[in-house]
Parts: sequence; structure tokens; C-alpha cells
Amino acid sequence: MNEAPAGAPLLEIRNLGVTFAGRGGAKPVEAVRRVSFTLDRGETLALVGESGSGKSVTALSVLQLLPYPLAAHRRESSIRFAGEELVGAAPERLRRVRGNRIAMVFQEPMTSLNPLHTLERQIAETLLIHKHMSAGAARERTIELLRLVGLPGAESRLGAYPHQLSGGQRQRVMIAMAIANEPDLLIADEPTTALDVTIQAHILQLLKDLRDRFGMALLLITHDLTIVRKMADQVCIMTAGEIVEAGETAEIFERPRHPYTRRLLAAEPRGQAAPADPAAPELIESEDVKVWFPIRRGVLRRVSGYVKAVDGVSLVIRRGTTLGVVGESGSGKTTLGLALLRLTEAEGQIRFGEQNIAALGQRQLRPLRREMQVVFQDPFSSLSPRLSVAQIVEEGLKVHRLAASADERRRLIETALVEVGLEPEAAERYPHEFSGGQRQRIAIARALVLKPRFVVLDEPTSALDMSVQAQIVELLRELQARHSLAYLFISHDLRVVRALAHEILVMKDGKIVEAGPTDRIMNQPRHPYTRALMGAAFDLAAAPQ
Repeated sequence: MNEAPAGAPLLEIRNLGVTFAGRGGAKPVEAVRRVSFTLDRGETLALVGESGSGKSVTALSVLQLLPYPLAAHRRESSIRFAGEELVGAAPERLRRVRGNRIAMVFQEPMTSLNPLHTLERQIAETLLIHKHMSAGAARERTIELLRLVGLPGAESRLGAYPHQLSGGQRQRVMIAMAIANEPDLLIADEPTTALDVTIQAHILQLLKDLRDRFGMALLLITHDLTIVRKMADQVCIMTAGEIVEAGETAEIFERPRHPYTRRLLAAEPRGQAAPADPAAPELIESEDVKVWFPIRRGVLRRVSGYVKAVDGVSLVIRRGTTLGVVGESGSGKTTLGLALLRLTEAEGQIRFGEQNIAALGQRQLRPLRREMQVVFQDPFSSLSPRLSVAQIVEEGLKVHRLAASADERRRLIETALVEVGLEPEAAERYPHEFSGGQRQRIAIARALVLKPRFVVLDEPTSALDMSVQAQIVELLRELQARHSLAYLFISHDLRVVRALAHEILVMKDGKIVEAGPTDRIMNQPRHPYTRALMGAAFDLAAAPQ
């Protein structure tokens, strides 16, 4: 492939249009319309917008990875890389570009990494194909790459499989694969969406360092505006397949012109929880709760130690209040929530209302189940695809026999849907027919239809767009005020926690390292780990350097 003419951009997209063919007689969908922008070497350009805005389709078009013949480019579409047209390029020419001069880091590494291949085999593959290295040279280069991306114990990890790594480590492996051949352009599609704030900060700094080291251009696709503010030189705002505003990052953030841009910038979860009644009765109280998982080794599977997922946690949650639980992955947040609900075995005292539920058997717990509910992180995996919304929401009503007839169940279902901002007609549809935010509303309706007193919210906004996050936070605040609900809100997004929680509990390695009112924890953290969390979360809002 030729080099771009002097003064020409490395990547130039003009009038890009992508149409997806309709299935089953449905109308074709224009996913991208008249998109144009340029990207120079050493520059970072962010494509920003909500889910369905066309960001990822635009990125996939650069590498010509769209699912043909389902998707087709408009006739006038042009994507020029280093002066050469990619739209309609021959397959052998595209193979020389993909993974060599243009590389991509995908959003979810577990769906991008082969679960049956070791890290060494997956990273070395691109070196063997494009650089024709020997196996020994590829192995040495693989170790060098893993060290470069900061994977601890690089040499000892060569034989590891993706499932043996944490989310942040898998993302580092994806980046190592992408930069193996020192590409001219790196496309990063939502590279930090599901990562903890500290790991997110490390990954973003790594991408900046690699960009500067290799002189790469970086095309960043994201819905997180704090990341854009930190990383990008230029911004293109997309909605409904079109770029509605573009310019320098500082200019866009300080003086947004388009109404959609202004709405997007104002969409971050704001405000704070309504003042709580300090005299409200205690609803949940735990004392010295422990969840230890045995480590078994040898032929006889003898216990050689324990994973101390939750190690001596005590807390109190009053009616109408929210306790935010924060910490990195593996800190014990979700295990604590499951222990309080008696969904995992635990030692210690757990009181619900006036009753010690730690000693109750499953049959004795059943009447209390309707009063203690949970909303999970990913509504798509927690909602059965085979059931309609009505069937999903009515399941608990049937189990607990809370309605005397089918008509009464239907009335309760529709009331719950309206309460979470959905139309009653949604009851007849299926989960795949809704957006991520709407699916999360369905999951909340399923919990609320039973009229619980205590709800565990396990990362309920982590995979949602900023504007949808703000809507869900506002919905949760309204429902809490209306029904005096007590929440245990588990999250790694401290901005959302600040908007919803009355008190915060910070966990590390199964223990509480700090606890207190939200304002004090956010503004005057005392423990070094808490200070590191706050710095990683809110320093992301700094302007690009």
C-alpha cells in the first residue's frame, strides 16, 4: 500500500453511507448517512453518540468488516487510507491492511478472544501472518508486547487462556494483539465500558502512551464523555447515523452548538439522593458476615486455603436510604449483596426487619423472598428471551400467589410497567425488541411488582449510555421516595453512586476499608485506596493534555 501524499490525512472518510437489508419483509435500515471526517497521524478522534447512532458501523466500515450482503455501502461512499481507496478493495489487499496497518480493539474481549487458544497463539498469529516471523521470534515478540501493555508475569502467562484472566487483563491482551505490527491506525471500540475506574484509567493511559510511542492515529468510539474529554483531540457527535457536530474537543465541550450535543453533555447523572430520615427504622443489618470459598487441591481435593470473598463485613441500611458499595472487580461487592439476600452461604448475623434470617432454611425464607429483590447488571441475560414481558413480570406474582385472578395479575403487571416509564402495550413484546435502557426498566418492574422493601441493584447502569443512565438513576430515586425502598447499590461508576447513595461503603479484598456519608467519602476520602478510586474516577474529567 502506498503512503499518503504529503499533507494529506492518514484516514479520509467522505459521504459514507451504510444500509442494512430488512429481514422478513422489513424495510431497509440506513445505519450510517453521509458521514465525513479526516484523521491525521498522532491524532485521536472520538466518535461519540448513544447506542444505535452508527459509531461502530462506521468503525467496521474502515476495515470493511460489515456483514455482506446484509449491509451495503452507498455508491458515493469513500474511505481512503494512506491515499488508497478501501471501499470495494480486493480481499487480498484488505488482508494486508487488517491487523497490520489498521488494527482494532473491540468492546468485549471475551467475544473477540478465542477461548480454545492460548494467549501466545493468538498474539503470535498476526506476527506469523504479516511479518513471517519464526516461531521463536514470534514468541519473544509476544513476551515483549505483553510486557509493553503491562500484563504482570508476561512470560508465565503465554500458556494461559482468556477465561483465566480478569477483564482488564483480557483488554490488555487485545491491545497487545492490535499493536503487534505497530499499526498506523488503531480503532478502539468502547475499550473500557465494563472496566473498573482504576483499570479504565490504566487502559486509557496505555492507549495514549502507545499512540505517542508509535505515532499512531487513534479512532476512539465511546459513549462516555469523560473519556472523550481526557483522550480526544477532535470529536464527532453522531446520532441516527449522522454526524451532527464536529470540532476540537475543548470547543465542543465549552460551546456546543447542536441541541443533541447539548443534551448529551447534560445527560451525566447529576444531583444527589433526597435527604434521608435519620430516624427511619433499620431494615437490613449485618454483623461480621463472611463468605469464604474453599480452595481444593490434589487427587483427594483437600482444602488448602480459602478465597475470602467477604471477610467480616458489618453494615446497616435504613428504610428509604441507599448504601452504595464500591470497589474494584473481585473486591466482594456482588458476593456481599447475594449474602444479604441469602442467595449464597454465609457466616455471621443478617437481620431483615426484626428477624435474624441467617439461621433460616430455604422453606422459612420463601415468604420473605418477595420483600427482598435484586436487579442484575445485564438485563439481556437476566430476562428470558422465550418469555414475553408480561410472562417475565408475572412470574413472581404466580410464585407468591399475589393475585386472585389472571385479570388482577394483568392489572398489576401494567401498573408496574407504567411506574417504570413503559407503555402497558409493552407487556406483549419480547426482551430483544427493547433497547438496553428499556430492558433494565423491565427488570426493575419485575422486582417492584412484588412490592419489596429491600432491593439489591448490582451494576444496573454499567452497560448503558450516559443519557439512559441518568434516566434510570432518576427513576430509582423516584421509586425510592414513593415506596420508602432501601437499596444496596453496587457499582464501579462513582458518578452514578454519588447521584444515588446516601452512604458509601468501600471494599477491597473482601473487607471494608472505609465507610461514611457520600459527601465525606467523595470529597474527603481518608484511606489511600479510596483516594486512588476517587482520583481514577474524577481525574478522567480533566481536559486533554
